[in-house]
Amino acid sequence: MPDGAVGTAVGGQGLFRGLLEAAPDAMVIVDDSGTIQLVSARIETLFGYRRAELLGRPVEVLVPDGFRGRHARHRRGYAHRREPRAMGNGLEVYGRRKDGSRFPVEVSLSPLETANGLLVSATVRDVSERKAAEARLNGLADLVESSHDAILAKTADGRITYWNAAAQRLYGYTAEEVVGRHVSLLAAEDRKGEITQIMDRLRRGERIEHFETIRVTKSGRLLDVDVTIWPTRAADGTVNGACAIARDISDRKRTEAELTRLYEQQRDIALTLQHSLMGTPPDVPGLHTASRYLPASQGAGVGGDWFDLVPLGAGQVGVLIGDVMGRGLEAAAVMGRLRSAANALARTGMPPEQLMQVLDTVVADLEGQLVTCCYLVIRPDAGELTICSAGHLPVLLASPGEGVRALPAPVSVPLGVGGIPHRQARFDVPPGSVLTLYTDGLIEAPGSDIEDRLAALHEEFAAAYTTAPDMEAAADQLLRALLPDAEPDDDDVTLLLLKIPVAPLASASTELPATAAAVSDGRAFLAAALRRWGCPEAADEACLLVSEILTNAIRHAAGPLHLRLRMSRTELTAEVTDRSARRPQLCLVGSDAESGRGLFLVDTIADSWGTRPTDEGKTIWFTLRLPARPR
Repeated sequence: MPDGAVGTAVGGQGLFRGLLEAAPDAMVIVDDSGTIQLVSARIETLFGYRRAELLGRPVEVLVPDGFRGRHARHRRGYAHRREPRAMGNGLEVYGRRKDGSRFPVEVSLSPLETANGLLVSATVRDVSERKAAEARLNGLADLVESSHDAILAKTADGRITYWNAAAQRLYGYTAEEVVGRHVSLLAAEDRKGEITQIMDRLRRGERIEHFETIRVTKSGRLLDVDVTIWPTRAADGTVNGACAIARDISDRKRTEAELTRLYEQQRDIALTLQHSLMGTPPDVPGLHTASRYLPASQGAGVGGDWFDLVPLGAGQVGVLIGDVMGRGLEAAAVMGRLRSAANALARTGMPPEQLMQVLDTVVADLEGQLVTCCYLVIRPDAGELTICSAGHLPVLLASPGEGVRALPAPVSVPLGVGGIPHRQARFDVPPGSVLTLYTDGLIEAPGSDIEDRLAALHEEFAAAYTTAPDMEAAADQLLRALLPDAEPDDDDVTLLLLKIPVAPLASASTELPATAAAVSDGRAFLAAALRRWGCPEAADEACLLVSEILTNAIRHAAGPLHLRLRMSRTELTAEVTDRSARRPQLCLVGSDAESGRGLFLVDTIADSWGTRPTDEGKTIWFTLRLPARPR
């Protein structure tokens, strides 16, 4: 049909073309033979043809080759029925562009009765993006249905609107049984309020990540589940519902519980082993102490910290503290070996620097081990201590009227480095002073400077020394201040407080030449001191023992000899110092021997006795228990 006839039918060609161009979709008009009579500019854009290339050609030029035969039949059938087909109820077919590519389109048809016959107006819409979106949604739906995690959707008031196959497997309900019901049907009775709180948070737009809770199946079985829930929104941005993914973590929870049980079991074994290796330090008469050991709360909970108190006789006491670098059973085992070795070496009377040198060789044989250690020998009667430190933290001393200070002892490298000598130093410690020894777990904290932590310990120790009623309270006060969380995280903690006992009730000393006359002079000096101290009843045994020790020194050592006496409320201590490093040997002699029984008598009569090296020789000492006397 000529272009002018169409224009006449609709009231003018210009008007008709204006309507075509104003239409929001691409439009093409064909006659009853399928010949294109008019096209809009959008058709040109959509199919890639110029208008002149389409007018007068069969409409099948816009249809892919494989669909042209069927298209012609459909067109003729429509011309016979003449029923309009609107968008949404139109045909979904494929169009063909000039370059030969095809794309999905939706077509709506409208008949136009004219004086020259039937015309058909076809509105064509490109639905490529919609089809792609539908494909993505279908793929997502398949993914949701095939998911191993339970996925459900619900309205803003908690009514279930979607329920996938995994949700049915997890909870036992079919979609028909739960859709429309409130999600609280999955909650245990004691957790119904939890659902209300979650829904309130969702309505505020919150996303809830990995919320672990307990849910109930259709059969009543309780499940541990991990739930992630996020709100969904309407076009205006308001929250209109929520989606949830739930995962059964019952197996994981059971595994975690079993691992926790095994961890606690192994931790108890390790701590038992460590306490066994550490032992219980003995009570030292007159020495007030308070100690704390806290295992780390993380990891194996055991480390290489230890401390020990070693009675050295004659009123002296050795104090050891150490820290094996590293954690776990290996560190604890090394600690046990070193503690035993150090205790045995200390009991020989070995000076601190010599003991540290021997321990250094022991640690050097343990490949890859480093140990910090500090050893003190305290002499309360002389008001002094000797200290040697192998890389350990400074010892703090609080003295009456003098406040708190760190003992300026020389600090060498840790044990195990080797090749560097360890040096000792001697300091005065007035009676009533308190010493604080500790390991690095007390002052090291993530993100904190160790100097700041040391300053804090200094300050808290000063406060505890002046305010705490006793040593135990002082230890607790220090731990509360420095470890407010009660348990250390990454390292075990050892804290030891020692109070220097008061000086003996009485003491006396004299220097004697290494001659035979020294024996009688020493006996007379001792007897006079005991009379002066109101304890003459001990003179016979004490004078016999002093005679034997002095005689031994005169025969086997060099002078001058130094005799020191010290009396407490419970015992008498006598010491003889000479200038020979040779130690006396206790041995049995025959019945016909005329000498050699001196040390045997000392060993038999004295309550305790021993020897210890000095800078210039050695000291032999003994103690005698005194009869109870009124205070």
